[in-house]
Amino acid sequence: VQLQASGGGLVQAGGSLRLSCAASGGSFSRYAIAWFRQAPGKVREFVAAIRQSGGTTKYADSVKGRFTISRDNAKNTVYLQMNSLRPEDTAVYYCAGGPSVILSSLASETAYSIWGQGTLVTVSS
Repeated sequence: VQLQASGGGLVQAGGSLRLSCAASGGSFSRYAIAWFRQAPGKVREFVAAIRQSGGTTKYADSVKGRFTISRDNAKNTVYLQMNSLRPEDTAVYYCAGGPSVILSSLASETAYSIWGQGTLVTVSS
């Protein structure tokens, strides 16, 4: 499976963006998908994840109530709807995939073996 992230851009604080992570070349439905982000000068951090069936999701505390992760297995795509964006959400966002990720590992980078190329989100104040 290969992953490609898209949908980043420049938005004002309080605005919204929807990121997409499109998969190709494999059994997408077998993979849990997560979004991580890396701001300039900071380490990469977990944002959100969704398990294979889509029935279980997990969010970082900093985005709970503002971001929503969803998946459409028929389209081999995972979405990250980002609302009420803040300047501190500015980062390169990466999607990552891992087969059969257990619940307790959803937020762990080491659970994901496949990474997309990243898409830049810039939130202006």
